[in-house]
Amino acid sequence: MLLLAALTVLTLSPTDSLRSAIESKIAQSPGVEVGVAYVDLETGDTLYIHADSVFHAASTMKVPVMLELYRRASAGGIRMDQGLLVVNRFASIVDGSPYAQDPKEDSDSVMYQLVGTRVRIDSLIRHMITRSSNLATNTLIALAGPEHVNATLRSLGVNTMNVLRGVEDLKAYEKGLNNTTTARDLATLMDAIETGRAADPAATRAMKEVLLGQEFNEAIPAGLPSGMKVAHKTGSLTSHAHDAAIVYPSGRKPYVLVVLTRGQKKVSELNAIIADISRIVYAHAAATPTHR
Repeated sequence: MLLLAALTVLTLSPTDSLRSAIESKIAQSPGVEVGVAYVDLETGDTLYIHADSVFHAASTMKVPVMLELYRRASAGGIRMDQGLLVVNRFASIVDGSPYAQDPKEDSDSVMYQLVGTRVRIDSLIRHMITRSSNLATNTLIALAGPEHVNATLRSLGVNTMNVLRGVEDLKAYEKGLNNTTTARDLATLMDAIETGRAADPAATRAMKEVLLGQEFNEAIPAGLPSGMKVAHKTGSLTSHAHDAAIVYPSGRKPYVLVVLTRGQKKVSELNAIIADISRIVYAHAAATPTHR
C-alpha cells in the first residue's frame, strides 16, 4: 500500500494540483460551462480543461482579424497608415441585406464620430482591440476577408476557430452562423503571437503592444497583482464572457491563459469566475520553479 501511494505521488504532474483547484472553483458555479487552456512558456507546463468545447467567440474573434491585417501589411498588400472610409452600413452574410451598428450596443462610442471620414488601419485596429469597437471591426473584416483570416489560422495550427462574419449580423445569428472558438485554439493563437510564429518580428511586437493597451480588465487581470503586464482580448455577449491573455510575471517567461465561460449569469459574475481562475493560475506559476 505504501509503495502504491509512493508511485501515485511520483506520477502526479506539476499541473495536477492546478487542475484540481480550477475544477473545484468551476464546481462552485453550477450551470456555468468553462473552457480553460494554460501554456507556461517558462516551464513548458500545459493544462486543458474542456479546452475543445466550442463557444461563441464574441469579441475574441477580433484577434485573428488583427493578425491577418498585420501579416498582409508585412507582405506589402496594405499599409498601416492607409485610410479606410468608415461607414455604418454592412451586408448580412445571409442575403446581402444591409444592417448597421447600434451605438448603444457598442463599447466604443468615439468611432461613431468618425463615420464619413477616413481612419488609418492601425488606428482602427487599436479601437477594435483596446475598446472592442464593433464599428471598427466590421470596417476591418471587410478588408481582411473571413476566408483569408481562417486560412491564416489554419496555417498556425488553429484548427477549430472560425471567423464567418462581422458583429451584430442578426440574420446570421438567427441562423446559427456565428464566429466560434475553443480555449485551445485561442491559446495556440496567443502563443504564436508571443513566440513570434504568427508573423514577422515587427508585426508580432506591434500586435502585443496593441493587446497590452486593452482597457477592459475585469477578467484575467483582475486576478493578478496590480500593475502586472497583460496582453489580452476580452469578449462578452449575453451569458458569455471570455478572456485570452499573455501574462508577464517578472523574472520569468510569460504564460498564456485562456478562459471561456457561458451560463445563466451576468457577464460581471462570469468575469469574477475568470478572475478567480486567473488568481489560481498565477499562484501556481509563481510557486513553480523555473528552468533558469
